[in-house]
Amino acid sequence: MDLNLQFWKSEGKTFTQRFRHWIDILDPLLIFKSRKEIETSRTLLLTSGPDITKSLQNKKIKEAWKLSLASVNPVSGDIVPSVFRLPAFLPIIAPLELPYKQMLFSAGAVLYSASLAAFPHYIMTRCQVQSPSMQLFLKAMPGPLTATLCAFNVLVMRASELESGIEVMDSKGNIVGVSQKAGEKAVIETALCRAVMIGTAVCIPDIVLHYLKRTYVSLQHPRLCGSLRSVMVVSILGLMVPITFSWIPQLGTIQRSLIEPEIISSTEETEFFYNRGL
Repeated sequence: MDLNLQFWKSEGKTFTQRFRHWIDILDPLLIFKSRKEIETSRTLLLTSGPDITKSLQNKKIKEAWKLSLASVNPVSGDIVPSVFRLPAFLPIIAPLELPYKQMLFSAGAVLYSASLAAFPHYIMTRCQVQSPSMQLFLKAMPGPLTATLCAFNVLVMRASELESGIEVMDSKGNIVGVSQKAGEKAVIETALCRAVMIGTAVCIPDIVLHYLKRTYVSLQHPRLCGSLRSVMVVSILGLMVPITFSWIPQLGTIQRSLIEPEIISSTEETEFFYNRGL
């Protein structure tokens, strides 16, 4: 089991633990760390002892864990290029290479989202909706629609894991097989987190501004709403990134009863582990 997965196995048992660590891992300064610094940190962690909780009391080792978690792929052990490291996370993710089927799905997702995003505005202007409750409903629609798109985007990008499965490990970190059931669970969990993260950042500002536009201040300063919406989106998204990353453990678990027979036939383990991904 990779060092990063060992860390989450020890330190990812509660939401509070995960949230505290994600705040550290998302430090933007980690983007600029060199390959040599990352390799030095990994070497230090190999000699820091088996008790990860105790090792975090040492400031130097704690910094090494932060750098490793932010910069190293826990599946392959490879160092991630700076622009793709977790502190540089962006809600819009463009894969470098896609099979033709995924390209087709992605194109469909773009057309689908563009049509649905314009639909509420079309209804309001075309039908001249006057009801405040209906206006609020239509203005809030982009949030759920965007959330649905983000979840669909994750499903498309990780379609190969749904079809082929992902590696599962026993309690000692030994790989015992590739499970399609674990792959489905990992992808669905990640899609749900992504939907909540982006959907919340889009929905809440629209609802707040719907009521704010009726106030005296808004009427006197009509441009204020546009600037305020941008600030709210950035602020809420900045908060939702560590919250949704912490919501479901990075090192996922799946029970024996849910694993394929060919995997459980070779082991007596009752619980298996997998890397959920982001």
